[in-house]
Amino acid sequence: MITRRTLLKTVAAAAATNLIPAPAIAQSSKKITFLTWNIIDQKELIDGWIQRFQSAHSGVEVEWLDKKGPEFGPFYQTQLTAGTPPDVINTQGALGLEYAAQGALYDLTPLFAKEAAVKSRYDANYLGNWVYEGKNYMVPFYITKTLLFYNKPMFAKAGLGGPPQSFDEILAFAQKMTSGETSSGFMTLNFDWLYWPLFAMNGVELVTPDLKKAAFNTPKAAEVLDKLAKATQTNAINKISWTGRWVEPNGAFGAGNIGMLHAHSPAYFFFKGQGSWVTPETLGIAQMPGYYATPNSHGLGISKGSKNPELAWEFLKFITDNAQAGELAERRKLVTGNVAVDKATLAKLAKDDPTVYQVLKTQLEHTDKMTGNWRFGNDSRIKEAFWPEVQSALLGRKDAKSALADADRRVSRELTRA
Repeated sequence: MITRRTLLKTVAAAAATNLIPAPAIAQSSKKITFLTWNIIDQKELIDGWIQRFQSAHSGVEVEWLDKKGPEFGPFYQTQLTAGTPPDVINTQGALGLEYAAQGALYDLTPLFAKEAAVKSRYDANYLGNWVYEGKNYMVPFYITKTLLFYNKPMFAKAGLGGPPQSFDEILAFAQKMTSGETSSGFMTLNFDWLYWPLFAMNGVELVTPDLKKAAFNTPKAAEVLDKLAKATQTNAINKISWTGRWVEPNGAFGAGNIGMLHAHSPAYFFFKGQGSWVTPETLGIAQMPGYYATPNSHGLGISKGSKNPELAWEFLKFITDNAQAGELAERRKLVTGNVAVDKATLAKLAKDDPTVYQVLKTQLEHTDKMTGNWRFGNDSRIKEAFWPEVQSALLGRKDAKSALADADRRVSRELTRA
């Protein structure tokens, strides 16, 4: 399977050969392509958007393509190489930053300067997740960040009241709910820096503010990593936290044997379907201590190789406007980053589905405390340098100091290359 690292190198090369001035709409075919990331379940909705957009723009054709996560990158790379990249793309996490750094995306900053009202429709902190070197390359499509879910019956059995208020309380609560190999107190998701709030709440920084140097190899970081490793050895933190990705940790929490799950909001819909125990009375929903959370949102951008960038911009504005964003929010029970739409969505959910309301409300609170969202142009390479060393310590294969020292060398090399 092609790796993201290899893929992005190829994308960069392809983009470099296709960065030619885009002709005006009147000089080229009035057709654009819209590439999305695994939302084929919304075919009826998106077909409706396209029909309405085409009706309002005579002679315009919009082609919609949807690819699953593993297929998305190779397909986009192929189209870049051919000089026919999709005009509007929907990416997940920091991938948009990497495409921007490699010259594959159109700079939206001048468009925002001309249409301040469009920029103001988006939550500023979520919009900022796709700013690279002072320029904005994407807008929110739908947004998520991490929170803490907890099993109230397990809390009650262990004599615990509300959610933990500090890192040490997370570990202490987890230990109280652990029983051999049959139950664990805590679990987190580990991909795309989703575990980083555990370090952030201890004051550990990955890099310096200018993103130039590694900053995590400190005595405090070693202390935190050692505590996490020891809790993992006793099963207070389930090992799946460090070895699984999505299905395994969410499924384990859904089984009812995990006290706390640190995950982003879509996890709720997954484990709710897996666990009959999940009810409004048994599921606790809270922010992590210090309100730290890692975003893992979906954004929309325009390929720099688009033959119709002005039309692509009109389509991007159209699908994130109140009407269309509101439809997406209602159908998928999510928040969009459109401030007005999200306010209305939460007001409705507070009456119709109070549990989903509690989950989504966390996504719009304390957005100034988001972490793990550094504006790296080589995010995947830095993750590949950092994570394997830290994972080794968490699983007891290395001591914390050695793991951090090795990670420091590898991350510093990638930062130098950047």
